[in-house]
Parts: sequence; C-alpha cells; structure tokens
Amino acid sequence: MRRSLTILYTFSGALAALCILSITGLVFAQVCLNLVDKLAVLFAGQAIGLTIPSYSDFTGFLLAASTFLGLAYTLRAGGHIRVTLVTGLLGDKPRRWVETAVLIAALTMVAYGSVYMGLLVAESHEFGDRTSGMVALPLWLVQMPVAVGLAVLTIALLDELICNLMGLPASYEGKGENLLNE
Repeated sequence: MRRSLTILYTFSGALAALCILSITGLVFAQVCLNLVDKLAVLFAGQAIGLTIPSYSDFTGFLLAASTFLGLAYTLRAGGHIRVTLVTGLLGDKPRRWVETAVLIAALTMVAYGSVYMGLLVAESHEFGDRTSGMVALPLWLVQMPVAVGLAVLTIALLDELICNLMGLPASYEGKGENLLNE
C-alpha cells in the first residue's frame, strides 16, 4: 500500500512539474514571437502580429494545475510551511494530540473542498461551460487538475492521520522514512 501511495504522490508531483515546464515553454515561445515582431518592425517597418492565442489564459490554467497537483507531494516531502512555535514547546504526547487535531481539521476542510470541486467539474461538464478568451476550452477540463490535486491531498492527509494515530513519525517532519526515501 505504501508503494502505491508513494507512486500516486510522486506522479502528482511530476504532473505539477510538467505544468511548470509547460508554463516556461509557453512564455518563452511568446517572448520569442514578440522578439520576431520587434525585429520585423525594425527591418520591415511593420509588425507581423505573431502571438500564441490565449497564452496568458493557458499559463494561468497551468499555474492552478501545478499548484494543486503539487500539494500532496510537497506535504509528504516536508515542503509546506508549518508553524511549530507551540508544538515545539509541547511534550511528545500533547504534541501528537495537537497534530492529530490539526490533521483532522485539515482533512475535513480539504475533503470538503475535494467533494465540491468534483461537483463543480461535473456541473461544468453537464452544462457545457467554456472558458473565456480567444481559445475557449471546456471548463471542466481546466477544473479537473484542481479537483484531482485536492483529492490526492485528501488521500495524503488521511495517510498522515493514520500514521499519526499509529504512532509513526510524520513524513513532513523529515524523521524516519519520507517520500524521497521510500
């Protein structure tokens, strides 16, 4: 089971990285097209008008996808910012109780968000909603990575909660085995 979860978190993180690379590629391509336009003005006196239609929309969609798809991997790798000012002062048993309460609260909120994001994707698909812009994509296609990222984060938080209840060290603290060592 641990191996399957690790593969899921790693795959989600890899998709997030692919989205970031795609953003980089799109922006680089548009900058090159802008440069060609500037050179055309310089040498021919007139711009060609080269552009990637809706490239800023695409980069925004990819940014949302990378953000949400990367959440579970980042949690498991210990990359999320945690405020440990209070828990650092507690003993092992009270700290575990506080962390359990926080994990339950986080799991509840993220699971709620996952369910409703899934419902939003289904509604967008049902009504045939489309994005605005020069290139109108089906809205559910843009919303799906956010829903998937939230679902994977829900699984990761449940995983952390179960480990916490079993007395195992949290992966996000870097003690014991973490995502990178499994």
